Amino acid sequence: MSIQVAELPAGLRDAAYIDGAWQAASGQESLPVVNPATGRAFAQVTAGVAADLDRAVAAARAAFPAFAASSVESRLALLERIHALILERAEPLARTLSQEMGAAISHARAAHVPFAAAHVQTAIDVLRGYPFLTLQGTSAIVREPIGVCGLITPWNWPLYQITAKVAPALAAGCTVVLKPSELSPLSALLFAQIVADAGAPAGVFNLVNGTGAEIGAAMAAHPDIDMISITGSNRAGVLVAQAAAPSVKRVTQELGGKSPNLMLPDTDFETAVPLGVMSAFRNVGQSCSAPTRMIVPRGELARVEAIVRATVEAIVIGDPAREETVLGPIANAAQFARVEAMIAGGMAEGARLVCGGPGRPAGLAEELAQGFFVRPTVFSDVDSAMRIAQEEIFGPVLCILAYDDLDEAVAIANDTRFGLGGHVQGTDLAQARAIALRIRTGQVHINHPAWDASAPFGGYRQSGNGREYGVFGFEEYLETKAILGFA
Repeated sequence: MSIQVAELPAGLRDAAYIDGAWQAASGQESLPVVNPATGRAFAQVTAGVAADLDRAVAAARAAFPAFAASSVESRLALLERIHALILERAEPLARTLSQEMGAAISHARAAHVPFAAAHVQTAIDVLRGYPFLTLQGTSAIVREPIGVCGLITPWNWPLYQITAKVAPALAAGCTVVLKPSELSPLSALLFAQIVADAGAPAGVFNLVNGTGAEIGAAMAAHPDIDMISITGSNRAGVLVAQAAAPSVKRVTQELGGKSPNLMLPDTDFETAVPLGVMSAFRNVGQSCSAPTRMIVPRGELARVEAIVRATVEAIVIGDPAREETVLGPIANAAQFARVEAMIAGGMAEGARLVCGGPGRPAGLAEELAQGFFVRPTVFSDVDSAMRIAQEEIFGPVLCILAYDDLDEAVAIANDTRFGLGGHVQGTDLAQARAIALRIRTGQVHINHPAWDASAPFGGYRQSGNGREYGVFGFEEYLETKAILGFA
């Protein structure tokens, strides 16, 4: 089931996409692309350098005036072609994602690719009816594209995060330079080819591979980039904001999370607990909004633990290329080491293991023995002061915290420096709504609703600044101009 390197268009792995063409990257360093299921490199990309970024930014700057002035109809047509090509090439995209970052092939097909396409469709829907000029008395309020946008995307949802940024930026009339994660760059190369095949004008979309220290830092500081949008760690977000400050460019950040899943006393635990486990472990727990703190009534603790244990024991772990696999490996060696360290740390702090623990799962095939597989792990008797309750682990590790009354439950939910996502479970919808309003996060899900690609996504506090998705994400790429006396 794995994609072969030969399936990638010739030359892409050694090139940057600049000014409408694949061009040889100037760097001398090759970055290995490791299959996390085996721990072995299966491809490499050439790292770009500052000179490549300068060429990409110059191309985007030159293309901006014409693209900013282009008609809504022409931008709609471009986005519709991109959307169609993502769906047409869904299978090679899914196989690439599975191999480069370990997503189970079923999850890549059911979530990574269709959700990426949904971001493009949402940008189309927003653009089709967006009022770029409105009247306020005798003044006109005009929304205009902000300019050249530097987009920095992560390794955990590679294609999904690319389209969440590129689609609204193009819809707004901006030109872009994309730096995908060097740990999962191949799906980005396939996406760049899609944009090229969709007929994007030269310079409108550009891609430069490379490290955060080299390309990411140069993007943040570049005087001809008007906006940076980054999804990544808090450390990376802070560094980007600091580098961007001297040029006073707009910076939007979608950073870490430690999201609560608050179960009210009237929750249908038999239904909600398994859904909570699988939500926390979705994408092998490598989601910034994963609800990794399950907050439950103290009197239901033993019951919840039993349901959790049974749910985890039924999870199929192994080769991500197999259809029946639910959880593949952690996406890279550094994250694997962090997850293992955090599991050991939770045990040392006195949290009680419900299931899982350190070390690889038993029964892995011989060819997977060096893969970055971890045991899905659940801790109970967790206190909010513990590191495992405060720090983003980014792996299949769930903490269960008990409460005695709802005020305490809300206090536990909000006892974090993050504020990205949250969940509330309960059969009394009025009570669930009231609790959701008290949780200090950018999104709250009540009773595991369907994903909404148009609902704004972003965080309070150290989870970032700005919003993505829907009209709110689209407007991050616009400037506001007031023309007085217009009417």
